[in-house]
Amino acid sequence: MISGNGGGQDGAMEFTAETAGVVLREACASAGLDPAGAELLRIGSNAVYRLASSPIIVRVARDPDALADMERVVRVARWLETEDFPANRALAGVAQPSVVGGRAVTFWESAQEREEYATVGELADLLRWLHWLEEPESIGLPYFDPFAKIWGSLRRLDSVAEDDLAFLEERAGRLNKEYDRLDFVLPFGMIHGDANIGNVLRHADGHAVLIDLDGFALAPREWDLILTAIYYDRYGWHTRGQYEEFVYRYGFDLMNWPGYEVLADVRELMMVIWIGQQVGTSERSAEEFARRMRSLRTGEGRREWGPF
Repeated sequence: MISGNGGGQDGAMEFTAETAGVVLREACASAGLDPAGAELLRIGSNAVYRLASSPIIVRVARDPDALADMERVVRVARWLETEDFPANRALAGVAQPSVVGGRAVTFWESAQEREEYATVGELADLLRWLHWLEEPESIGLPYFDPFAKIWGSLRRLDSVAEDDLAFLEERAGRLNKEYDRLDFVLPFGMIHGDANIGNVLRHADGHAVLIDLDGFALAPREWDLILTAIYYDRYGWHTRGQYEEFVYRYGFDLMNWPGYEVLADVRELMMVIWIGQQVGTSERSAEEFARRMRSLRTGEGRREWGPF
């Protein structure tokens, strides 16, 4: 999840809507698809497009080193399909991922013509189901190390002020020690890795499907519950009723676990760093990063955060 210019440290083009669009058009041409009129749905870790010519989603990875990860994502999707698990499906009949301009590109079946999110309760159902599955070793899921991710991202955070970077590094160091002392109580196993309401869509036939499979890994299952908890508890993005439904349908209330606050702080730090990686190319991200940094420094204002 890094960006730079043609002569930058990652050796790839700056990751913007314009440069991602160039990659999209070339990738579609190679796959025999028509990119005309493609709609950019979002740009973050991936630039995500919906094609106008067919019910297909195209994802262009921001990270120029993401090829191996995207190969694994496609394997995960193919395996979930064999399990009849409701997740987004990797497009059949297309060799993927493809690499264009140093970016990995994947192709997916679109859930429906417009984005419609499912419910928090349905997210809980999907996670409970997912956590019962035993993944085959052939997928090659990695062990999730949050601080390897955090320290790596901080090293690439080159568009933020030095005092902000120093503050984030100090906070990461403290939380790293606190995280190492956590006593997880849920079984260790496969997780989605970014389980939140934004990654569960309504399919055209009415059922809920889990999307964005990039973060599949092996880890304590608490990681798949933390975002729903802090979206309710810290940011007010979910109501109390929604959170209670999530707890009832999954069967565990993470907020009653003694390690909740530490895990919440770690996940929150990752959210702030992720926004920080985009401040050089997005004014909206820069404003949100500044807002979140003020909250971390003062302990106030989290209800003012905007979802991304």
